Amino acid sequence: MRAGRRGALWTMLDSASGLSPGSVAIVLGTRPEIIKLAHIIRLLGPAARVVHTGQHYDRGLSALFIEAFELPPPDVHLTIGGSSRGAQIGSAVSALDVHLGETRPLALIVQGDTNTALAGAIAGNAQEIPVLHVEAGLRSYDRRMPEEHNRVLIDHIGDLLFAPTDVAEKNMFEEGVPESRIRVTGNTVIEAVIELLPGAEERQRLLDRYHLTSGGYVLSTFHRPENVDDPERFGFVLRELASLEVPVVLPLHPRSKDRAARYGLAPLLKAIRVIEPVGYQDFLGLGAESAFLVSDSGGVQEEVTVYKRSVIVVRRSTERPEVLGTFAELVEPGADFSAVAERWMGDLAGLHQSLAELPSPYGDGTASARIVDEIGAMVGGT
Repeated sequence: MRAGRRGALWTMLDSASGLSPGSVAIVLGTRPEIIKLAHIIRLLGPAARVVHTGQHYDRGLSALFIEAFELPPPDVHLTIGGSSRGAQIGSAVSALDVHLGETRPLALIVQGDTNTALAGAIAGNAQEIPVLHVEAGLRSYDRRMPEEHNRVLIDHIGDLLFAPTDVAEKNMFEEGVPESRIRVTGNTVIEAVIELLPGAEERQRLLDRYHLTSGGYVLSTFHRPENVDDPERFGFVLRELASLEVPVVLPLHPRSKDRAARYGLAPLLKAIRVIEPVGYQDFLGLGAESAFLVSDSGGVQEEVTVYKRSVIVVRRSTERPEVLGTFAELVEPGADFSAVAERWMGDLAGLHQSLAELPSPYGDGTASARIVDEIGAMVGGT
């Protein structure tokens, strides 16, 4: 279903659940939130009132993704980007408190573990509006990650928690979250990737544009502070990428570009195929045609399970253990990951074949429909 068309589920909600226009607030502010909430926004139709906090204010990290899913512009724009974590959360809570007090939605949806998501949950709770958390229950058990604190707090504030997997559900059970508040739905990223993954002809045009061959390059992204805010670690990552036996394509995140220049690491980029940040569809297409990926992104760990590639995850920990040992291998920052790359390159065809036969642990692409159905059941009679 393309944006702007009212799906069958929305028709049901419109006639049976009594959800009025703007009655469900959707608070988002970053690229991953747009990707993972796009289909929910569509299915809710006029009932959705989208509030963008401005946490990601760069066009390449926000507006381009709204356009990719053909979503209407957000109903409300805030401006919390470019400040510290505490300032972002504080200013967003204050602004959202005023907005929610004026509009009084029946429910408020947040996604994931961003500063925006935590601010939305706090503001909704303060206004006594039911808080619904999409992608609940993820845990890295690494308290050095700000995101870990955010997601734990949201899950304990939230009124209805949509867990993507049984592992996420178990995590919340072990923290004493009541079973009545949890629904296992799958991950909404699956339908996003299925919709926007370019077809074979489009992917070939993409390869031609960048002068690449299928399976003949590695796709990489790095942006997390644990990698790019440490000059020694960031330099090591760049040298490791340059040492791989196939070309490395690196769409350079603005944060990473800034750090490379600041730390005098720009010369190391010359041995890598650095390109400007690409749109979501192009990134998926490049990923699907790559030999494998090297990244510190959480979303990439989920996306590869759809287009059946493997990823070396360069992080201290991951909140997505479901993919370890199959689609992903975790390597500590500062550790040699070229050995894993060499092993995979030793039997690339076999690796791709084995992954092609594995189902995604994140569901079958119906998570958004299940979530909207739960929303209708929860607030439709309000």
